[in-house]
Amino acid sequence: MKKIATVLAALGMSLLGPGAVAETPLVYEASTSGSVGSGDFAPYYMMSNNGGVLTQPKSFTLRAKAYKDLSLSERFSFSFGVDALGGYQSEYTQYDLADYPIAGQGKHPSAVLLQQLYGEVKYRSLFLSLGMKERSSALFNSRLGSGDFIESNNARPIPQLRAGFVDFQDFPGTKGWLQIQGELSFGKMVENGWYDEHFSFRDGGVNLGKYYHYRRLYLRSNPDKPLSVTVGMQQTTQYGGVTRTYKDGKVIKEDAVDMNLKNFFRPLLPIGGEEAEGNEGFCYGNTIGSWDLVARYRFADDTQLKAYFQWPFEDGSGIAKCNGFDGIWGLEYNNPNKKGIVAEAVIEYIDFTNQSGPIHWAPQFFDGPGMDGQATGNDNYYDNFRTFAYSNFGMSIGSPFISSTIYNRSGSNNIYDSRVRGVHLGASGFVLPSLEYRVLFSYRRSWGSYNLPRLELGENTSFMIEGAYHFPKIEGLSVKGQVAMDKGNMFGDNFGVLLALSYQGFLNVFGK
Repeated sequence: MKKIATVLAALGMSLLGPGAVAETPLVYEASTSGSVGSGDFAPYYMMSNNGGVLTQPKSFTLRAKAYKDLSLSERFSFSFGVDALGGYQSEYTQYDLADYPIAGQGKHPSAVLLQQLYGEVKYRSLFLSLGMKERSSALFNSRLGSGDFIESNNARPIPQLRAGFVDFQDFPGTKGWLQIQGELSFGKMVENGWYDEHFSFRDGGVNLGKYYHYRRLYLRSNPDKPLSVTVGMQQTTQYGGVTRTYKDGKVIKEDAVDMNLKNFFRPLLPIGGEEAEGNEGFCYGNTIGSWDLVARYRFADDTQLKAYFQWPFEDGSGIAKCNGFDGIWGLEYNNPNKKGIVAEAVIEYIDFTNQSGPIHWAPQFFDGPGMDGQATGNDNYYDNFRTFAYSNFGMSIGSPFISSTIYNRSGSNNIYDSRVRGVHLGASGFVLPSLEYRVLFSYRRSWGSYNLPRLELGENTSFMIEGAYHFPKIEGLSVKGQVAMDKGNMFGDNFGVLLALSYQGFLNVFGK
Protein backbone atom coordinates (compact mmCIF):
# COMPACT_ATOMS: atom_id res chain seq x y z
CA MET A 1 0.00 0.00 0.00
CA LYS A 2 2.87 2.38 0.83
CA LYS A 3 4.49 1.74 -2.57
CA ILE A 4 1.22 2.55 -4.35
CA ALA A 5 0.81 5.71 -2.26
CA THR A 6 4.36 6.79 -3.11
CA VAL A 7 3.70 6.38 -6.86
CA LEU A 8 0.43 8.31 -6.61
CA ALA A 9 2.18 11.04 -4.63
CA ALA A 10 4.90 11.37 -7.27
CA LEU A 11 2.26 11.63 -10.01
CA GLY A 12 0.37 14.26 -8.04
CA MET A 13 3.51 16.33 -7.44
CA SER A 14 4.42 16.22 -11.13
CA LEU A 15 0.98 17.59 -11.98
CA LEU A 16 1.03 20.23 -9.28
CA GLY A 17 4.55 21.46 -9.90
CA PRO A 18 7.21 22.72 -7.47
CA GLY A 19 5.03 25.47 -6.04
CA ALA A 20 2.29 23.12 -4.91
CA VAL A 21 0.68 23.39 -1.51
CA ALA A 22 -1.13 20.81 0.61
CA GLU A 23 -3.76 18.76 -1.18
CA THR A 24 -6.58 16.69 0.28
CA PRO A 25 -5.59 13.25 1.65
CA LEU A 26 -6.06 9.88 0.06
CA VAL A 27 -8.94 8.09 1.78
CA TYR A 28 -9.17 4.31 1.78
CA GLU A 29 -12.03 2.19 3.06
CA ALA A 30 -12.64 -1.51 3.50
CA SER A 31 -15.91 -3.07 4.64
CA THR A 32 -17.78 -6.32 4.89
CA SER A 33 -21.52 -6.74 5.34
CA GLY A 34 -24.13 -9.46 5.49
CA SER A 35 -27.91 -9.43 5.51
CA VAL A 36 -30.67 -11.96 6.04
CA GLY A 37 -34.38 -11.51 5.64
CA SER A 38 -37.73 -12.76 4.46
CA GLY A 39 -39.63 -11.61 1.40
CA ASP A 40 -38.74 -11.34 -2.27
CA PHE A 41 -36.63 -8.16 -1.97
CA ALA A 42 -34.39 -6.42 0.51
CA PRO A 43 -36.49 -3.93 2.50
CA TYR A 44 -37.08 -0.60 0.78
CA TYR A 45 -34.73 1.42 2.98
CA MET A 46 -31.89 -1.08 2.57
CA MET A 47 -32.26 -0.88 -1.21
CA SER A 48 -33.01 2.80 -1.71
CA ASN A 49 -30.46 5.61 -2.12
CA ASN A 50 -27.65 3.09 -1.72
CA GLY A 51 -26.04 3.18 -5.14
CA GLY A 52 -28.10 0.25 -6.40
CA VAL A 53 -25.73 -2.33 -4.87
CA LEU A 54 -28.22 -4.23 -2.65
CA THR A 55 -31.58 -5.54 -3.86
CA GLN A 56 -31.98 -9.07 -2.51
CA PRO A 57 -32.99 -10.24 0.99
CA LYS A 58 -29.90 -12.38 1.59
CA SER A 59 -26.40 -11.10 0.88
CA PHE A 60 -22.73 -11.15 1.82
CA THR A 61 -20.44 -8.43 0.46
CA LEU A 62 -16.80 -7.38 0.58
CA ARG A 63 -16.10 -3.82 -0.56
CA ALA A 64 -12.95 -1.73 -1.02
CA LYS A 65 -12.58 1.85 -2.17
CA ALA A 66 -9.95 4.56 -2.37
CA TYR A 67 -10.54 8.16 -3.32
CA LYS A 68 -9.20 11.67 -3.09
CA ASP A 69 -11.48 14.71 -3.08
CA LEU A 70 -10.91 18.05 -4.76
CA SER A 71 -9.35 20.80 -2.67
CA LEU A 72 -11.65 23.81 -2.92
CA SER A 73 -9.05 26.17 -1.42
CA GLU A 74 -6.46 25.65 -4.17
CA ARG A 75 -6.42 27.14 -7.66
CA PHE A 76 -5.61 23.76 -9.22
CA SER A 77 -6.63 20.43 -7.77
CA PHE A 78 -7.34 16.89 -8.89
CA SER A 79 -9.34 13.97 -7.56
CA PHE A 80 -9.95 10.33 -8.40
CA GLY A 81 -11.70 7.28 -7.03
CA VAL A 82 -12.03 3.53 -7.42
CA ASP A 83 -14.67 1.41 -5.71
CA ALA A 84 -15.26 -2.31 -6.18
CA LEU A 85 -17.31 -4.94 -4.38
CA GLY A 86 -17.96 -8.62 -4.63
CA GLY A 87 -20.01 -11.26 -2.90
CA TYR A 88 -23.29 -13.08 -3.01
CA GLN A 89 -26.96 -12.07 -3.20
CA SER A 90 -29.92 -14.44 -3.30
CA GLU A 91 -31.70 -15.06 -6.59
CA TYR A 92 -34.32 -12.85 -8.19
CA THR A 93 -37.96 -13.92 -8.08
CA GLN A 94 -39.66 -13.53 -11.46
CA TYR A 95 -42.56 -14.92 -13.44
CA ASP A 96 -41.92 -18.16 -15.28
CA LEU A 97 -43.39 -17.26 -18.67
CA ALA A 98 -44.26 -20.89 -19.35
CA ASP A 99 -46.93 -21.16 -16.67
CA TYR A 100 -46.64 -17.83 -14.79
CA PRO A 101 -45.83 -18.78 -11.19
CA ILE A 102 -43.58 -16.39 -9.28
CA ALA A 103 -40.43 -18.24 -8.32
CA GLY A 104 -36.67 -18.08 -8.40
CA GLN A 105 -35.33 -18.53 -11.93
CA GLY A 106 -31.73 -19.19 -10.93
CA LYS A 107 -30.53 -15.65 -11.71
CA HIS A 108 -28.52 -13.65 -9.18
CA PRO A 109 -27.06 -10.13 -9.11
CA SER A 110 -23.48 -9.95 -10.41
CA ALA A 111 -20.91 -11.44 -8.04
CA VAL A 112 -18.39 -8.66 -8.79
CA LEU A 113 -19.15 -4.97 -9.43
CA LEU A 114 -16.95 -2.07 -10.38
CA GLN A 115 -19.12 0.58 -8.73
CA GLN A 116 -16.97 3.70 -9.20
CA LEU A 117 -13.98 4.64 -11.34
CA TYR A 118 -13.39 8.30 -12.10
CA GLY A 119 -10.91 11.14 -12.36
CA GLU A 120 -11.47 14.88 -11.96
CA VAL A 121 -9.53 18.11 -12.36
CA LYS A 122 -10.33 21.58 -11.08
CA TYR A 123 -8.97 24.96 -12.14
CA ARG A 124 -10.16 28.01 -10.23
CA SER A 125 -13.96 27.64 -10.09
CA LEU A 126 -14.39 25.05 -12.87
CA PHE A 127 -14.15 21.26 -12.81
CA LEU A 128 -14.10 18.44 -15.34
CA SER A 129 -15.01 14.88 -14.38
CA LEU A 130 -14.81 11.64 -16.37
CA GLY A 131 -16.01 8.20 -15.35
CA MET A 132 -18.51 6.50 -13.03
CA LYS A 133 -19.07 8.38 -9.77
CA GLU A 134 -21.88 8.10 -7.24
CA ARG A 135 -23.75 11.40 -7.13
CA SER A 136 -26.49 12.61 -4.85
CA SER A 137 -28.60 15.74 -4.59
CA ALA A 138 -26.84 19.09 -4.70
CA LEU A 139 -29.45 20.75 -2.44
CA PHE A 140 -31.37 18.15 -0.45
CA ASN A 141 -30.46 15.82 2.40
CA SER A 142 -29.58 12.54 0.69
CA ARG A 143 -29.04 10.62 3.92
CA LEU A 144 -32.41 11.41 5.52
CA GLY A 145 -34.62 12.55 2.62
CA SER A 146 -36.71 10.46 0.25
CA GLY A 147 -34.44 11.19 -2.72
CA ASP A 148 -33.92 13.93 -5.30
CA PHE A 149 -36.50 13.76 -8.10
CA ILE A 150 -33.83 14.03 -10.83
CA GLU A 151 -30.54 12.67 -9.47
CA SER A 152 -30.34 10.71 -6.25
CA ASN A 153 -27.92 7.96 -5.27
CA ASN A 154 -30.56 5.30 -5.83
CA ALA A 155 -29.13 3.67 -8.96
CA ARG A 156 -25.68 2.58 -10.00
CA PRO A 157 -23.60 5.47 -11.44
CA ILE A 158 -23.64 6.21 -15.16
CA PRO A 159 -20.33 6.63 -17.06
CA GLN A 160 -20.25 10.25 -18.14
CA LEU A 161 -18.25 13.39 -18.87
CA ARG A 162 -19.36 16.21 -16.57
CA ALA A 163 -18.25 19.82 -16.25
CA GLY A 164 -19.37 22.91 -14.37
CA PHE A 165 -18.78 25.15 -11.39
CA VAL A 166 -17.14 23.23 -8.57
CA ASP A 167 -19.25 25.11 -6.00
CA PHE A 168 -21.42 28.20 -5.78
CA GLN A 169 -19.54 31.19 -7.21
CA ASP A 170 -20.13 34.91 -6.69
CA PHE A 171 -22.06 36.40 -9.58
CA PRO A 172 -20.02 39.31 -11.08
CA GLY A 173 -20.97 42.73 -9.79
CA THR A 174 -23.13 41.54 -6.88
CA LYS A 175 -20.40 41.50 -4.17
CA GLY A 176 -21.50 38.07 -2.97
CA TRP A 177 -25.20 38.87 -2.72
CA LEU A 178 -25.92 36.52 -5.61
CA GLN A 179 -24.14 33.25 -6.37
CA ILE A 180 -24.41 30.79 -9.26
CA GLN A 181 -23.78 27.06 -9.67
CA GLY A 182 -24.32 24.87 -12.70
CA GLU A 183 -23.31 21.54 -14.23
CA LEU A 184 -23.59 19.78 -17.59
CA SER A 185 -22.94 16.15 -18.51
CA PHE A 186 -23.20 13.58 -21.30
CA GLY A 187 -23.06 9.86 -20.58
CA LYS A 188 -23.66 6.39 -21.98
CA MET A 189 -25.87 3.76 -20.37
CA VAL A 190 -24.14 0.37 -20.00
CA GLU A 191 -27.06 -1.71 -18.67
CA ASN A 192 -27.71 -3.87 -21.75
CA GLY A 193 -26.53 -7.03 -19.98
CA TRP A 194 -28.96 -6.44 -17.14
CA TYR A 195 -31.90 -6.66 -19.54
CA ASP A 196 -30.76 -10.15 -20.60
CA GLU A 197 -31.72 -11.36 -17.12
CA HIS A 198 -34.75 -9.16 -16.42
CA PHE A 199 -36.60 -8.30 -19.63
CA SER A 200 -39.07 -10.98 -20.76
CA PHE A 201 -38.29 -10.62 -24.52
CA ARG A 202 -41.88 -11.77 -25.00
CA ASP A 203 -44.14 -8.71 -24.88
CA GLY A 204 -43.48 -5.01 -24.53
CA GLY A 205 -40.37 -3.05 -25.41
CA VAL A 206 -36.74 -2.53 -24.48
CA ASN A 207 -34.33 0.28 -25.31
CA LEU A 208 -30.66 -0.66 -25.62
CA GLY A 209 -27.58 1.55 -25.82
CA LYS A 210 -29.22 4.84 -24.92
CA TYR A 211 -27.39 8.02 -23.90
CA TYR A 212 -27.78 10.26 -20.87
CA HIS A 213 -27.70 14.06 -20.58
CA TYR A 214 -27.96 16.13 -17.39
CA ARG A 215 -27.87 19.86 -16.69
CA ARG A 216 -28.74 22.21 -13.87
CA LEU A 217 -28.51 25.88 -12.95
CA TYR A 218 -28.96 27.27 -9.43
CA LEU A 219 -28.94 30.83 -8.07
CA ARG A 220 -28.36 31.49 -4.36
CA SER A 221 -28.54 34.59 -2.22
CA ASN A 222 -25.72 35.41 0.22
CA PRO A 223 -25.25 32.29 2.39
CA ASP A 224 -23.53 34.30 5.15
CA LYS A 225 -26.81 36.02 5.99
CA PRO A 226 -29.36 34.44 8.36
CA LEU A 227 -31.82 33.98 5.49
CA SER A 228 -30.59 32.47 2.23
CA VAL A 229 -32.66 31.30 -0.74
CA THR A 230 -31.60 28.94 -3.54
CA VAL A 231 -33.70 28.52 -6.67
CA GLY A 232 -33.12 26.84 -10.01
CA MET A 233 -33.87 24.00 -12.39
CA GLN A 234 -32.60 20.51 -13.20
CA GLN A 235 -33.25 18.66 -16.45
CA THR A 236 -32.21 15.29 -17.78
CA THR A 237 -32.74 13.32 -20.98
CA GLN A 238 -32.35 9.67 -21.92
CA TYR A 239 -32.18 9.39 -25.71
CA GLY A 240 -30.87 7.47 -28.70
CA GLY A 241 -30.18 3.77 -28.78
CA VAL A 242 -32.29 1.03 -30.35
CA THR A 243 -35.87 0.33 -29.28
CA ARG A 244 -37.32 -3.10 -30.01
CA THR A 245 -40.99 -3.97 -29.50
CA TYR A 246 -41.93 -7.60 -28.88
CA LYS A 247 -45.14 -9.57 -29.20
CA ASP A 248 -45.38 -13.29 -28.44
CA GLY A 249 -41.61 -13.49 -28.36
CA LYS A 250 -41.04 -11.88 -31.78
CA VAL A 251 -39.70 -8.44 -32.71
CA ILE A 252 -42.55 -6.61 -34.44
CA LYS A 253 -40.88 -3.20 -34.57
CA GLU A 254 -37.34 -1.85 -34.39
CA ASP A 255 -36.53 1.84 -34.08
CA ALA A 256 -32.88 2.97 -34.11
CA VAL A 257 -31.46 6.48 -33.92
CA ASP A 258 -28.40 7.35 -35.97
CA MET A 259 -26.29 8.91 -33.24
CA ASN A 260 -24.38 11.44 -35.33
CA LEU A 261 -22.85 14.54 -33.79
CA LYS A 262 -26.00 16.59 -34.37
CA ASN A 263 -28.26 14.08 -32.65
CA PHE A 264 -25.80 13.55 -29.82
CA PHE A 265 -25.95 17.22 -28.79
CA ARG A 266 -29.63 17.68 -29.62
CA PRO A 267 -30.77 17.69 -25.93
CA LEU A 268 -28.72 20.86 -25.35
CA LEU A 269 -30.97 22.97 -27.61
CA PRO A 270 -34.46 21.48 -27.99
CA ILE A 271 -35.31 23.54 -31.06
CA GLY A 272 -36.78 20.82 -33.25
CA GLY A 273 -35.25 18.65 -35.89
CA GLU A 274 -35.88 15.67 -38.10
CA GLU A 275 -39.03 13.80 -37.25
CA ALA A 276 -38.98 10.06 -36.70
CA GLU A 277 -42.20 8.08 -37.08
CA GLY A 278 -44.36 11.06 -36.25
CA ASN A 279 -42.48 12.10 -33.11
CA GLU A 280 -40.72 15.40 -32.79
CA GLY A 281 -36.96 14.95 -33.02
CA PHE A 282 -36.03 17.40 -30.29
CA CYS A 283 -37.67 15.32 -27.59
CA TYR A 284 -36.96 11.93 -29.07
CA GLY A 285 -36.31 10.46 -25.69
CA ASN A 286 -37.35 10.83 -22.07
CA THR A 287 -36.86 14.40 -20.87
CA ILE A 288 -37.81 15.24 -17.30
CA GLY A 289 -36.96 18.08 -14.97
CA SER A 290 -37.75 19.90 -11.75
CA TRP A 291 -38.01 23.39 -10.36
CA ASP A 292 -36.07 23.43 -7.07
CA LEU A 293 -36.22 25.87 -4.16
CA VAL A 294 -34.61 25.92 -0.72
CA ALA A 295 -35.17 28.68 1.84
CA ARG A 296 -32.78 28.34 4.80
CA TYR A 297 -32.86 30.33 8.03
CA ARG A 298 -29.93 30.21 10.47
CA PHE A 299 -30.73 31.13 14.08
CA ALA A 300 -28.38 32.85 16.52
CA ASP A 301 -27.18 29.49 17.94
CA ASP A 302 -26.38 28.29 14.36
CA THR A 303 -29.37 25.93 14.32
CA GLN A 304 -30.80 25.87 10.79
CA LEU A 305 -34.29 25.31 9.45
CA LYS A 306 -34.89 24.71 5.75
CA ALA A 307 -38.12 24.71 3.78
CA TYR A 308 -37.92 23.30 0.26
CA PHE A 309 -39.78 21.91 -2.71
CA GLN A 310 -39.15 20.12 -5.97
CA TRP A 311 -41.77 20.64 -8.67
CA PRO A 312 -41.50 17.93 -11.36
CA PHE A 313 -42.20 18.34 -15.04
CA GLU A 314 -42.18 16.13 -18.13
CA ASP A 315 -43.19 18.75 -20.72
CA GLY A 316 -44.38 22.34 -21.10
CA SER A 317 -47.48 21.88 -18.96
CA GLY A 318 -45.35 20.78 -16.00
CA ILE A 319 -42.86 23.60 -16.48
CA ALA A 320 -45.79 26.02 -16.27
CA LYS A 321 -46.93 24.25 -13.06
CA CYS A 322 -50.16 22.94 -14.54
CA ASN A 323 -49.71 19.76 -12.51
CA GLY A 324 -51.43 20.95 -9.34
CA PHE A 325 -49.76 20.17 -6.02
CA ASP A 326 -47.34 17.65 -7.49
CA GLY A 327 -43.90 17.75 -5.94
CA ILE A 328 -41.70 16.97 -2.97
CA TRP A 329 -42.41 19.41 -0.12
CA GLY A 330 -40.14 19.29 2.89
CA LEU A 331 -38.79 20.74 6.12
CA GLU A 332 -35.29 20.03 7.42
CA TYR A 333 -33.78 20.74 10.83
CA ASN A 334 -30.02 20.92 11.44
CA ASN A 335 -28.42 21.15 14.88
CA PRO A 336 -24.81 22.45 14.92
CA ASN A 337 -24.16 20.03 17.78
CA LYS A 338 -23.75 16.96 15.59
CA LYS A 339 -23.40 14.80 18.71
CA GLY A 340 -26.86 15.76 19.98
CA ILE A 341 -29.79 13.41 20.42
CA VAL A 342 -31.39 14.97 17.31
CA ALA A 343 -28.68 16.25 14.99
CA GLU A 344 -30.79 16.31 11.82
CA ALA A 345 -34.43 15.67 10.96
CA VAL A 346 -36.47 15.72 7.76
CA ILE A 347 -40.20 15.53 7.07
CA GLU A 348 -41.57 15.45 3.52
CA TYR A 349 -44.96 15.35 1.84
CA ILE A 350 -44.75 13.78 -1.62
CA ASP A 351 -47.46 13.99 -4.26
CA PHE A 352 -47.20 12.83 -7.90
CA THR A 353 -50.91 12.19 -8.55
CA ASN A 354 -51.95 15.14 -10.76
CA GLN A 355 -49.50 14.85 -13.68
CA SER A 356 -51.26 17.70 -15.54
CA GLY A 357 -54.45 15.63 -15.82
CA PRO A 358 -55.22 12.34 -17.59
CA ILE A 359 -55.41 13.52 -21.23
CA HIS A 360 -52.59 14.16 -23.67
CA TRP A 361 -53.62 15.34 -27.15
CA ALA A 362 -51.16 17.01 -29.52
CA PRO A 363 -53.11 17.18 -32.85
CA GLN A 364 -50.07 18.04 -34.99
CA PHE A 365 -48.74 14.52 -34.52
CA PHE A 366 -51.91 12.63 -35.46
CA ASP A 367 -53.93 12.13 -38.61
CA GLY A 368 -57.67 11.83 -38.25
CA PRO A 369 -60.35 13.89 -36.48
CA GLY A 370 -60.08 17.62 -36.99
CA MET A 371 -59.66 18.44 -33.31
CA ASP A 372 -57.62 21.63 -33.05
CA GLY A 373 -57.58 21.84 -29.25
CA GLN A 374 -54.54 20.66 -27.33
CA ALA A 375 -54.19 19.05 -23.91
CA THR A 376 -50.70 18.33 -22.63
CA GLY A 377 -51.41 16.06 -19.69
CA ASN A 378 -50.71 12.46 -18.70
CA ASP A 379 -47.11 13.37 -17.84
CA ASN A 380 -46.53 9.80 -16.63
CA TYR A 381 -43.43 10.60 -14.57
CA TYR A 382 -40.35 8.45 -15.19
CA ASP A 383 -41.97 6.56 -18.10
CA ASN A 384 -41.59 7.11 -21.83
CA PHE A 385 -42.94 5.53 -25.00
CA ARG A 386 -39.45 4.94 -26.43
CA THR A 387 -36.79 4.81 -23.69
CA PHE A 388 -39.21 3.38 -21.11
CA ALA A 389 -38.30 3.72 -17.42
CA TYR A 390 -36.03 6.44 -16.05
CA SER A 391 -33.75 3.91 -14.43
CA ASN A 392 -30.33 2.28 -14.48
CA PHE A 393 -29.90 -1.44 -13.75
CA GLY A 394 -33.53 -1.56 -12.64
CA MET A 395 -33.27 1.21 -10.03
CA SER A 396 -34.76 4.69 -10.47
CA ILE A 397 -32.14 7.35 -11.20
CA GLY A 398 -34.32 9.83 -9.35
CA SER A 399 -36.56 9.38 -6.32
CA PRO A 400 -37.26 5.76 -5.31
CA PHE A 401 -40.65 6.91 -3.99
CA ILE A 402 -41.92 6.00 -7.47
CA SER A 403 -41.25 2.27 -7.47
CA SER A 404 -38.38 1.06 -9.65
CA THR A 405 -38.70 -1.50 -12.44
CA ILE A 406 -36.75 -4.11 -10.48
CA TYR A 407 -40.06 -4.78 -8.69
CA ASN A 408 -41.64 -5.73 -12.07
CA ARG A 409 -41.26 -9.49 -11.85
CA SER A 410 -43.06 -9.87 -15.19
CA GLY A 411 -40.00 -8.54 -17.02
CA SER A 412 -41.61 -5.24 -18.08
CA ASN A 413 -39.67 -1.97 -18.40
CA ASN A 414 -42.59 0.34 -17.67
CA ILE A 415 -43.45 2.30 -14.51
CA TYR A 416 -46.77 1.16 -13.07
CA ASP A 417 -46.99 3.17 -9.85
CA SER A 418 -46.18 6.74 -10.89
CA ARG A 419 -49.33 8.28 -9.34
CA VAL A 420 -48.28 8.04 -5.70
CA ARG A 421 -48.86 10.19 -2.63
CA GLY A 422 -47.39 9.86 0.84
CA VAL A 423 -45.12 11.07 3.62
CA HIS A 424 -41.49 10.43 4.50
CA LEU A 425 -39.65 11.09 7.79
CA GLY A 426 -35.99 10.80 8.71
CA ALA A 427 -33.90 11.61 11.80
CA SER A 428 -30.36 11.02 13.02
CA GLY A 429 -28.23 11.81 16.06
CA PHE A 430 -26.20 10.25 18.89
CA VAL A 431 -27.60 8.39 21.87
CA LEU A 432 -24.04 8.04 23.23
CA PRO A 433 -20.84 9.86 22.21
CA SER A 434 -19.82 6.88 20.03
CA LEU A 435 -23.25 5.44 19.18
CA GLU A 436 -25.08 7.03 16.24
CA TYR A 437 -28.59 6.25 15.07
CA ARG A 438 -30.66 6.87 11.94
CA VAL A 439 -34.41 6.29 11.56
CA LEU A 440 -36.41 6.36 8.30
CA PHE A 441 -40.16 5.92 7.83
CA SER A 442 -42.58 6.32 4.93
CA TYR A 443 -46.17 5.63 4.01
CA ARG A 444 -47.56 5.89 0.48
CA ARG A 445 -50.59 5.12 -1.62
CA SER A 446 -50.64 4.43 -5.34
CA TRP A 447 -53.36 4.74 -7.94
CA GLY A 448 -51.19 3.16 -10.64
CA SER A 449 -50.87 5.39 -13.71
CA TYR A 450 -53.34 7.12 -16.01
CA ASN A 451 -52.51 4.57 -18.71
CA LEU A 452 -53.01 1.60 -16.38
CA PRO A 453 -54.98 2.52 -13.23
CA ARG A 454 -54.86 0.14 -10.30
CA LEU A 455 -58.03 -1.85 -9.71
CA GLU A 456 -57.04 -2.05 -6.04
CA LEU A 457 -55.42 0.85 -4.19
CA GLY A 458 -51.71 0.25 -3.67
CA GLU A 459 -50.32 0.84 -0.18
CA ASN A 460 -46.91 0.54 1.42
CA THR A 461 -45.38 1.24 4.82
CA SER A 462 -41.59 1.09 5.20
CA PHE A 463 -39.39 1.53 8.26
CA MET A 464 -35.71 1.25 9.13
CA ILE A 465 -33.65 1.83 12.25
CA GLU A 466 -29.87 1.92 12.04
CA GLY A 467 -27.23 2.03 14.74
CA ALA A 468 -23.52 2.66 14.16
CA TYR A 469 -20.86 2.33 16.83
CA HIS A 470 -17.56 4.16 16.25
CA PHE A 471 -14.75 2.57 18.26
CA PRO A 472 -13.14 5.43 20.22
CA LYS A 473 -9.79 3.65 20.67
CA ILE A 474 -9.45 2.62 17.00
CA GLU A 475 -10.07 5.66 14.87
CA GLY A 476 -11.88 4.83 11.63
CA LEU A 477 -13.29 1.47 12.78
CA SER A 478 -17.06 1.17 13.08
CA VAL A 479 -19.78 -1.46 13.15
CA LYS A 480 -23.29 -0.83 11.80
CA GLY A 481 -26.57 -2.67 12.18
CA GLN A 482 -29.89 -2.16 10.39
CA VAL A 483 -33.36 -3.58 10.94
CA ALA A 484 -35.93 -2.78 8.25
CA MET A 485 -39.35 -3.87 7.03
CA ASP A 486 -41.97 -3.27 4.34
CA LYS A 487 -45.69 -3.92 4.65
CA GLY A 488 -48.19 -3.63 1.82
CA ASN A 489 -49.09 -4.69 -1.71
CA MET A 490 -46.61 -2.46 -3.60
CA PHE A 491 -43.21 -3.90 -2.58
CA GLY A 492 -44.52 -6.92 -0.70
CA ASP A 493 -43.97 -7.86 2.93
CA ASN A 494 -40.19 -7.77 3.39
CA PHE A 495 -38.10 -7.96 6.55
CA GLY A 496 -34.34 -7.77 6.87
CA VAL A 497 -31.40 -7.46 9.24
CA LEU A 498 -27.99 -6.18 8.09
CA LEU A 499 -24.65 -6.09 9.92
CA ALA A 500 -21.55 -4.32 8.55
CA LEU A 501 -17.99 -3.76 9.73
CA SER A 502 -15.89 -1.01 8.12
CA TYR A 503 -12.57 0.76 8.46
CA GLN A 504 -11.55 4.13 7.01
CA GLY A 505 -8.04 5.51 6.92
CA PHE A 506 -6.18 8.53 5.53
CA LEU A 507 -2.84 8.97 3.81
CA ASN A 508 -1.44 12.50 3.47
CA VAL A 509 0.62 11.74 0.39
CA PHE A 510 -0.28 14.68 -1.85
CA GLY A 511 0.99 18.22 -1.67
CA LYS A 512 4.10 20.00 -0.51
